[in-house]
Amino acid sequence: MTAPGVVEIASLDDPVPGPGEVVLDVAAVGLCGTDLHVLAGEHGRLPVVPGHEVTGTVVALGSGVDRLRVGDRVAVDPNLPCRACRWCRSGRENLCPDLGALGVTTTGGAAELMAAPAASCVVLPDHVDLVAATLVEPLSCAVRGYDVLASRLGATVLVYGAGTMGLMMLELAKRTGAVRVDVVDTNAEKLRRAELLGCSATAPAAEQLDRGEGWDVVVDATGSATAIQDGLSRVARGGTFLQFGVSAPGDRVELSPYDVYRREITVTGSMAVLHSFQRAVDLFAAGVLDPAVFLTRQAPLEQYREALDAFARGEGLKTQVLP
Repeated sequence: MTAPGVVEIASLDDPVPGPGEVVLDVAAVGLCGTDLHVLAGEHGRLPVVPGHEVTGTVVALGSGVDRLRVGDRVAVDPNLPCRACRWCRSGRENLCPDLGALGVTTTGGAAELMAAPAASCVVLPDHVDLVAATLVEPLSCAVRGYDVLASRLGATVLVYGAGTMGLMMLELAKRTGAVRVDVVDTNAEKLRRAELLGCSATAPAAEQLDRGEGWDVVVDATGSATAIQDGLSRVARGGTFLQFGVSAPGDRVELSPYDVYRREITVTGSMAVLHSFQRAVDLFAAGVLDPAVFLTRQAPLEQYREALDAFARGEGLKTQVLP
């Protein structure tokens, strides 16, 4: 991505691993809404080689790397906190003011080879499919979301958005004791996938669902100001609204402080990954997700722009590029 809206296929020098780094032969990279924000110039840093949902095989080791071996199959946590600021030192690395990320602020995985910190690479169990494991990174974000929610047993849950992230939140809700999980999306095909995964009910609008008292947990996985505005009104008394989707920085919604006070609702957010990547690998290896449901398109690197455009149009769920 060389400038806002501009994608080019280019030949670059092969990466050389620095101290504490490895070089990966990239197996696959998943496309994500964040990639659209980076291309639009809203997040990250241009120019950049994109791709932050990455798996690959270690082909070279930098000095000081003793935990990994050539031939290891790994998933990569893309986040690069400074590890020196107040938030990093208090264990909140995802809130680092200088937080970078592979494929967002520095070279990512939409390439045949990429360098990555060895500490960011998690070895995958032998039975895990290397290509399918690009789902680990978004799953680690969903795990962080549920860390924030600390959802109690018996909760009713409403999820806005039946894309990859919304369906992952659905899957985790079912496994954290929710008694009802409803999903809203304007895309009928995506709602069918939510039904396939066993949600309680689906609709193109929350008002079409019979839940007059609201939901204990409302999750926005769209980033749409319209959906967020509606979702805030659907939180039950004493409930929680989680902003999980990524909005444009300039988006705004209205919020009634009196309503927050009177109904004792909690409005919170979940940012990226925090101490959740290894757990996501473990959950994925245990079969918490069916990759066949989530992975709907693959494309060669040469078709990156076409694949990204199709993803932006809402075609399918998770799209992968295979360098």
